[in-house]
Amino acid sequence: MNHNRLFAFAAALLIISSAASIRADDGLVAHWKLAADGKDSTTGGQDSVNHGVTFENGSAVFNGVNAWLEVPESKSFNPGTGPFSIAVWVHTAELLDDVLGDVITQYDPTTRKGFTLSLMNYAGVTSAQSNWRNILFGIDAAQIDPEWTDCGRPGTNQYVKSLVVFDGDLYAAVWEPGEGKTGHLYRYAGGTRWVDCGSPDLANSITGLAVYNGKLYAGTELYSGGGSSLPLSPNQNHGGKVFRYEGGTRWTDCGKVADVRSISGLAVYKGKLYAGTGTTGAWRDKPRTRGMYRYDGDQKWTSCGCPGLRVVHLCVHNGDLFGLSYDGGGFFRYDGGTDWTRLGPVPDTTQVYSTAIYEGKIHAGTWPTGSVFRFDGPQKWANTGRLGMEKEVMGMSVYNGKLYAGTLPWAEVYRYDGKDKWVTTGRLDKTPNVRYRRAWVTAVFDGKLFYGVLPSGHVRSLEAGKSVTYDRALSAGWHHLVAVKGDDSLKLYIDGKQVSQSTKFDPAKYNLNAKGPLKIGFGQHDYFNGKMKDLRIYDRELSPREIARVLSAAN
Repeated sequence: MNHNRLFAFAAALLIISSAASIRADDGLVAHWKLAADGKDSTTGGQDSVNHGVTFENGSAVFNGVNAWLEVPESKSFNPGTGPFSIAVWVHTAELLDDVLGDVITQYDPTTRKGFTLSLMNYAGVTSAQSNWRNILFGIDAAQIDPEWTDCGRPGTNQYVKSLVVFDGDLYAAVWEPGEGKTGHLYRYAGGTRWVDCGSPDLANSITGLAVYNGKLYAGTELYSGGGSSLPLSPNQNHGGKVFRYEGGTRWTDCGKVADVRSISGLAVYKGKLYAGTGTTGAWRDKPRTRGMYRYDGDQKWTSCGCPGLRVVHLCVHNGDLFGLSYDGGGFFRYDGGTDWTRLGPVPDTTQVYSTAIYEGKIHAGTWPTGSVFRFDGPQKWANTGRLGMEKEVMGMSVYNGKLYAGTLPWAEVYRYDGKDKWVTTGRLDKTPNVRYRRAWVTAVFDGKLFYGVLPSGHVRSLEAGKSVTYDRALSAGWHHLVAVKGDDSLKLYIDGKQVSQSTKFDPAKYNLNAKGPLKIGFGQHDYFNGKMKDLRIYDRELSPREIARVLSAAN
């Protein structure tokens, strides 16, 4: 009797398991195992065209430079307004010398229609490394907020110098020029609220900001205000120090960088933290040959030399570390030791303020023409157009398929629509009776694009399309990602656990059938830098239980 009951119970479990397995495979419209090739294992016939992807140990290897898989438009998945789910295993390295890039996209930049699943490593956002190993899953059908949302003013600042996403929160580093004031770090608490995280130094600004080894690092600066045509700050204490944030208002001193007065930018490259030091405090101050330094622990900063012009901000792409200069349109590649290679000057430019990696190439924001230039090789720079009648382009980010850039003197943010066309999304600072207003720095957080400005010191946000983000650093190694477009919201799962969900939207406004191919390992940001396997697309919303089963089956 007991044997019969045991047999019946086992049979029931088998039936339940089989039924669940069938349900998990129901709606599977494409399945690229990526173990040895880019073929679709379903009957849908969505085989990909291989552009340089190799296969090793049962997974696809994407080199981050030019390798991707293309599913031609005639075969591509067309989600329309319906739900769908994407499941994939991705692997990223511990030490990075490149951005991480796009996992899968089907997006038409002309109509702003389609979807994007991307990993965000953004350095060179003026002073900030704004996003580090974050994830964005977004959809769009030419939807955008009619105006920017005011997210408040951190403290009494007049200049938001850095915005960085760290451990689920957005942080702002600021310039507070008043008598007796010092630079502070603030954490965004929603609405217009900001929590003071303290001031570690006597200098009037915290400027460089980056996530490194699981901690937030901040560099201090003496900023006079003269370069922005503002009254000079009475606080003349030099910066040039780097601190590690320990939570609350606690800080650890990581040392003074040589004799520099300012840390103008921070970035991580091959597992090391680097600092640009080119700003000198007072406008037109000298010397103007401040270089770059590497953090070697225990308050030790090693000189990486100077290419003859000051190194201010830093960019990482395709295996290299780059220095941006405020002199002579300088743009340089770091070659190790104290050696540099000149890649500029950027045409018609004296100052290079920022970079973004868009469609696989470095784009640089400049003064005085208010233009963005695309890097096509040493001394080869293509002008992508002037942003309105602006003079300077500052913080830039790729957000939900499009490139955005902030400007001076009107503190506007423009969207790049291709072929020299830049479209304004609005003016972020309307302070009267000032010469300059800056939309200086930007970060992607909570599914939105955030900008910090001068001189009002406010932070503002914009939503274009609908996105969901993972606002913590995705650790190195293998992870299972599932991006779900439900009936009226987006969800993101990592290793079977839901980590974020978007606000609700009207699905009728999001017809995602886009012209162009489905791209695996490429998109509007950059080529994927890592490995992939077991990529699946379903034409329905997977439940948490089904996601767990897909994860278990792949494991």
